[in-house]
Amino acid sequence: MGRNKYPEETVRKIVDTAESLFIEKGYDHTSLQDIIQATGLSKGAIYHHFTSKEAIFYSVCDRIGQRNGEVLSAVRDDPRLSGIVKLRTIFKVSLHPDRQAKMFCMMPYLLDNAKFLTTEMRSIFFEVAPFFIEPIIRQGMADGSIHTDRPRELAEAMMLLSDIWLNPIVRPTTPEEIVARCALYNCLFNSFGISELIDREIIDTLVRYTEMAHPPAPEEKIRD
Repeated sequence: MGRNKYPEETVRKIVDTAESLFIEKGYDHTSLQDIIQATGLSKGAIYHHFTSKEAIFYSVCDRIGQRNGEVLSAVRDDPRLSGIVKLRTIFKVSLHPDRQAKMFCMMPYLLDNAKFLTTEMRSIFFEVAPFFIEPIIRQGMADGSIHTDRPRELAEAMMLLSDIWLNPIVRPTTPEEIVARCALYNCLFNSFGISELIDREIIDTLVRYTEMAHPPAPEEKIRD
């Protein structure tokens, strides 16, 4: 068998196909065989580039993360915005339906998968908090819109609570629980000058995500 002359195209085809299947069926209800059949590639061709369905999923998430990173960087680096305005804006764009709906449909509940939960927490500590949130908080300290002498710790606390505690894909959550958590979240950070960071639009978005996360598998829909 000849060597694949275009390995990048093969990888892109696998990741594109897997992303579509994960969004349509969810991670748990998509098998590696589904990906093999949808791509039209042999099992050997898939395994040449990826060791497992999980490895493919990480590549899908990495690509979505890169897209989100470009959007967040644009907000962080916008010279027209104050620190507090950037913080509010970055929360809104992070929860934009066109970007996040995909993740909410495809992800398994994080408490059911320790590796995925660990990956999310590592992202908070080593990427999102230090490179996006902390610089914005430091700007807010400089322009007087945010009041703290612990920008790193504040950034980490904000993101741990928003990405884990407020996140409907960590574990099954009701709309009422989300609304209550959002109210308390706002109270917790109000003393730092960060008032109403989670506004009505964001709350409504999170409530919608609780209802769209993990739809029934196709066979379950048939039985219903």
